[in-house]
Amino acid sequence: MHNMYPKKGRVILHVDMNSFYASVEMAYDSSLKGKPLAIAGNVEERRGIIVTCSYEARRYGVKTTMPLWEAKKLCPQLIVKSPDFDKYRKASLAMFDLLRQYTSLVEPVSIDEGYMDISGCHEIGSPIEIAKSIQQRILQTLDLPCSIGIAPNKFLAKTASDMKKPMGITVLRKRDVRDRLWPLKVTEMHGIGEKTGQKLESLGVRTIGDLAQANEVQLRHALGINGLKLRYRANGEDSREVDPDSIYEHKSVGNSTTLPHDSTNQKELLTIIHGLSEKVAVRLKRKGLAGQKIGITIRYKNRKTITRSKTLLNPITAHEEISEEAQALFKSNWNGDAVRLLGVTAFEVIEKQEAYKQLDLFSYQHEAKKEPLFSAMEKLQAKYGKKAVQKGLDYTHDSGTNLRAETSFSKDFLDPRH
Repeated sequence: MHNMYPKKGRVILHVDMNSFYASVEMAYDSSLKGKPLAIAGNVEERRGIIVTCSYEARRYGVKTTMPLWEAKKLCPQLIVKSPDFDKYRKASLAMFDLLRQYTSLVEPVSIDEGYMDISGCHEIGSPIEIAKSIQQRILQTLDLPCSIGIAPNKFLAKTASDMKKPMGITVLRKRDVRDRLWPLKVTEMHGIGEKTGQKLESLGVRTIGDLAQANEVQLRHALGINGLKLRYRANGEDSREVDPDSIYEHKSVGNSTTLPHDSTNQKELLTIIHGLSEKVAVRLKRKGLAGQKIGITIRYKNRKTITRSKTLLNPITAHEEISEEAQALFKSNWNGDAVRLLGVTAFEVIEKQEAYKQLDLFSYQHEAKKEPLFSAMEKLQAKYGKKAVQKGLDYTHDSGTNLRAETSFSKDFLDPRH
């Protein structure tokens, strides 16, 4: 059995639950099995949006984020259910508890996926035997399907788990990268979205193989340090360790400024907070992060300093949302004295792609509808300057209580201490 494990290096599994929300619903109601099922918000309304769907529904062309009316047009017999996040969280916690029976080196990355380092598990069985055992036990005890990737690092394990769904087990070694990954389109690589793909294509990088051999100077100029990281990944390299404690990490991104003169002008102070929020949003976007808590710092003329923060129901990254939260905090905590310094900080930041939302879909749809607008604004501002197009602001309006019924499905939900 020792011969099936490398003498140097690691064996990493990536466990990815298949069509998780829909599968959990099927586990609770077996009559739904084998039928086209979608989870969506505002199921009574045509403007609802698909959160996820079963593989039976996908055969009809139904996709995540598709408007409900379009999905029903493609699949008239589609069964639609509202999300039940208590069920999903319970199933997720049970799944991770099962994984920890094999090794303590389990790193949740979202509600329905996680990494395992089984390098020291040769006494249990071979990597493939362990993967089969995990897959079968999750199916037998939770009635949920999953796919598992087996590889020497996180990137390849994640890539492998995507190769065969549902209920697949795929081994991907470094020596397989040239034949199995390099011919694929660069946009099929984990970690590359549409915008990054467009930038890479402008450099003549169309396949993962092209990226693996791309000019480092050009990549860094176009994508910053992330360009070099992606090239590294395209060559099958990834030095990240499986970190069980990553769910406890709390990081922050913030900006502050000392005012040119002490001020008691609320409109001026709110304008400064709005500007600081924009800087925080830009840094979050550049790093691919979202904040789960927004905080402000107020330093008065007498140098007394206070900090106040608010934990959000849902991670945010957009400039307007950060500004709204920060301004509301300022209004409720400023005592009216002259202000010397202001700061805005996003706390407990997580990777944007790992920020899963609990959607009652009012806010999901609201956010989805805003995305094309923000994208168009960014393009116009990039071409003609920031002042070319701006969203109107009302600094005197008190937004009051945040009524968005959303909840983060970030790693905090997987923290066993909760």
